[in-house]
Amino acid sequence: MVCLTNKAFTGWRSTFWIAILSCSLAAAAQLVQPVLAKTPLPPLAWSSWNGFSNTIDSNITMQQAQALATSGLKKAGYEYVNIDEGWWTGDRDTDGNIVVDPKRWPAIVAGDHPGDMANIARYIHSLGLKAGIYTDAGSEGCSMYPDLGPAYFHVGSEGHYEQDFLQFAKWGFDYVKVDWCGGDKENLSAAVQYGEIARAIAQAERITGKRLYYSICNWGKQSPWTWGPGVGGSEQSIWRVSDDIVAPVVANSANAGRRVAFEKMMRNFDRGIHPEAQHTGYFNDPDMMVLGMPGLNEEQNRLHMSLWAISAAPLIIGADLTRLDAATLATLSNPDALAIDQDALGLQCVKVKELSFGLEIWSKFLSASGSRAVLLLNRTYFPAPMSLDWDDLGLEGNSASVRDVWAGKDLGTINGQLKVTVPAQDGLLVLVRGRERSAAHYTPSASGSDGNGVLNGPEIVFAHLAQVPSPFAQIKVVYTNKARSTSIVGLYVNGETGTHVAFPPAASAPASVWIQAKLNRPGNTNTVTFTTSPTSDFAIESIEVYSTDNR
Repeated sequence: MVCLTNKAFTGWRSTFWIAILSCSLAAAAQLVQPVLAKTPLPPLAWSSWNGFSNTIDSNITMQQAQALATSGLKKAGYEYVNIDEGWWTGDRDTDGNIVVDPKRWPAIVAGDHPGDMANIARYIHSLGLKAGIYTDAGSEGCSMYPDLGPAYFHVGSEGHYEQDFLQFAKWGFDYVKVDWCGGDKENLSAAVQYGEIARAIAQAERITGKRLYYSICNWGKQSPWTWGPGVGGSEQSIWRVSDDIVAPVVANSANAGRRVAFEKMMRNFDRGIHPEAQHTGYFNDPDMMVLGMPGLNEEQNRLHMSLWAISAAPLIIGADLTRLDAATLATLSNPDALAIDQDALGLQCVKVKELSFGLEIWSKFLSASGSRAVLLLNRTYFPAPMSLDWDDLGLEGNSASVRDVWAGKDLGTINGQLKVTVPAQDGLLVLVRGRERSAAHYTPSASGSDGNGVLNGPEIVFAHLAQVPSPFAQIKVVYTNKARSTSIVGLYVNGETGTHVAFPPAASAPASVWIQAKLNRPGNTNTVTFTTSPTSDFAIESIEVYSTDNR
């Protein structure tokens, strides 16, 4: 090392060390990564509809709750026991309060009052589980078109939103599914009605302190993925994207002979893919799962689970839990598949490549750096060789480690390509771990800066973003939120139809959430805009753009 001591160089030395210090501080700042904000994950649940139709009552609910608690499903993470259509016959008292049949919903323990739905909620809670309830957005409900038994009318909540959702919370329920039979009959605006319901839920939560997980079920009508995120200010929601995979299959009933169609399960997966809408506690719902119901074999059950897991869908079991065999329980409880579904980023899979017609590569960006869940899907009627390149996943280098989810086996480090033969109408679900490609870093470019390069005005714009040739870019959003509540912020990419993003409180240090967007305009002409009410409590500092394409 050469030591410079001449006084003539003193000013130069000062500048040099200041530059070194500045670089060191900048490097240290880059090492301090913002914490990933905690947002709601898709629910793990059981629902009564597929297995019991509108015959649900207290005894059936208790049996299913016991089975969930003792079969290993609770241990695997399933937690909600959801009572679907048929629990209520539409009666109200003179004050408009719901009146429940005391014979179907009797007292369970000493001190209970017959006809009080708090009885079953307490029972479910006593097993360490959570309880779900059901209603309709219209004044009528789906019971006007009964699957089994007599028709019942006026089983919807329209005109009683605040009253009913407050009642659900007071009874102790943790989850509410809101159907659309009445709303559809009345030709209502789904965005308006479900927004009003979200506000009624928020009010019930403020009054009782009880959180209600919000499930929208309007079967994909009026494109709920375009308005479901943040509807009515909701901090969390799931929305159905299609009609049912199968009508209820109830043992020892007139419809016991129904069968699940494999093609309908695949159709619902396809209809549920809207990656731009799924993030920060908002999820596409391709319907209750049909694993364990008549019509699917063991391999099809595994593919079904793979598709729902890689799309981060709600995993809601529809079968009679007391009739599930060991193989089905093992599929539902597979720890790798559940970890894929429940990954903290909450992002949906993206089709990154089609090798040829019917041979597809689907990739899900995971929270651990360089990690992906990948499904090699063969839709054809013949076994087919398939290959996976790491750069299709946005990974650098010529190697990655691979784990076969259903074999439960680490395949080790694979150099070059992963090459496999995938059976007809089946898929190979793997976990891949490689080296993450560098992200492109952007700071806000619009006016309204606080002087530190951070914008907290009504419109936060990131302009001149480079084109990302892959179907969707994964975008890490770094922010601060000093408010005590979650901020719901509009997001628009290249001026097209937007979505809403939830930013949980992050007062002490910057936090991050993740979204996916199409940055498909050529050159550096893409724009991402966040819109929010002006406030000093909320600010977006930067975004980092990742790509599953190396072009």
